[in-house]
Amino acid sequence: MTPNDNSLLNQAPSVLNIGIDGFNDSISQHGGRVEHLFWRPPGNADPALAWDLARLMGDPRIAAANQEVTQRIIQSRPMWEDIALRADSVWPEMKGARLLLHAGPPAAWPEMCGPMQGAMIGALLYEGWAQTAEQAQKMLENSDIEFAQCHDFKAVGPMTGIISGSMPLIVVRDGTHGNLAYTNINEGIGRCLRFGANGPEVLQRLKWFETVLAPVLKAGVRHTADKTGGIDLKAIQSQALLMGDEVHSRNAASTALFFMALAVPLAALAGTRPGPPQDHIHQTLDFVAKTSQFFLNYSMVSCKATMDAAHGVAFSSVVTATARNGSETGLRISGLGQQWFTAKSDLPQGLFFPGFKQEDACPDIGDSAITETAGLGGCSFAASPALTLLAGGSVSDAVRYSQEMYEITVTKNPALSLPALDFAGAPCGIDVRKVVDTGIRPVVTTGIAHKQAGVGQIGAGIVRVPMACYVAALGAMAQQFLPD
Repeated sequence: MTPNDNSLLNQAPSVLNIGIDGFNDSISQHGGRVEHLFWRPPGNADPALAWDLARLMGDPRIAAANQEVTQRIIQSRPMWEDIALRADSVWPEMKGARLLLHAGPPAAWPEMCGPMQGAMIGALLYEGWAQTAEQAQKMLENSDIEFAQCHDFKAVGPMTGIISGSMPLIVVRDGTHGNLAYTNINEGIGRCLRFGANGPEVLQRLKWFETVLAPVLKAGVRHTADKTGGIDLKAIQSQALLMGDEVHSRNAASTALFFMALAVPLAALAGTRPGPPQDHIHQTLDFVAKTSQFFLNYSMVSCKATMDAAHGVAFSSVVTATARNGSETGLRISGLGQQWFTAKSDLPQGLFFPGFKQEDACPDIGDSAITETAGLGGCSFAASPALTLLAGGSVSDAVRYSQEMYEITVTKNPALSLPALDFAGAPCGIDVRKVVDTGIRPVVTTGIAHKQAGVGQIGAGIVRVPMACYVAALGAMAQQFLPD
């Protein structure tokens, strides 16, 4: 370029924008071409945190612990082995007590979101502790009911995640490590307790679960368990990834595979004594066949069994639980015990059903992000291009989300292949250090609940786990793992 060369001034600028993306629109509006490079200072722009991060990144104890954790995840073999007909038969703490389990980190009644409060009221009506919704609400306001987190009972629950003593439980055992995990049964679509509905049709369905669905499921799985140890849930999840599910927000393939695995033993039991009545078998199979998300709860409890086996490894920085209660999101870290690291939940972004909008949405809710924690859901979004039709975005976005997740995980899981990424293993082991270092927050695929109790699902989309959760966890790691 000569001193008088003004060629750059006679053409539209071509700009690489780093960091704040607000400059992009201004450049584009004035005819410039702009490429945005996502970047944030390491350590969430906190110098002290960045120094702690640098020291933790090079710690060989953490590297070794994370290898142990991810090997446990990869080697896990969650098997559905039983249905407990009553939750209080599994957890003696529930017998004679008025105890309700809920999704997410701890929550007190005044801070609970609308769907959570509605579901709590429904649980009191279901258990017969209250005769009217008004009576139930008064009992809850007066602290007559005890609350606990599903995760503290080796359980998970979708959306509000309410589990009470009379509810049947799905029982899963990790065939490799031997630990048990539990969840409730998926209610299907429409007005459901998990969305805060508590009307007569909701309670009638839950009673039908008790008398028909749960006993049939129990008979089917026990028939299989007596011969093969149960139904291999990880095998279903792995195959479903090859068939268009990410096994969180989309479970069409996994539910079909589950139906096939269940139908065979139930067919063998039909007409036998003391097998279930044939009309009960028919009702059960009909319900499963019509509920495309039926496998969701099985996917969640499969991941819960997997991640519980990976929990408790000293010095590990891998996330072993991600849970939301409609107000806060919380994490647990393998090497940091049972402590929750919480922050205010974000609002999911996505597509809304006709008549609903962003302002109607409840903040992120449910234990189902345990699937992302185990490498499914948002981590495996590339496997489910069809989900973009429901959650929004493009197929290239789905692929990009999965590729991003490799940046913040320890390794790849060869048991969970993603066809769109040349059958690469799914991202495995979300590392707190890498999240804080890169500024990339884990992606969660999720249903969107209405903020008012009982309205139900109003859309689907994605949400990012709050960075503040990881920053708090990193601070605890520095305090516990690093010398003064």
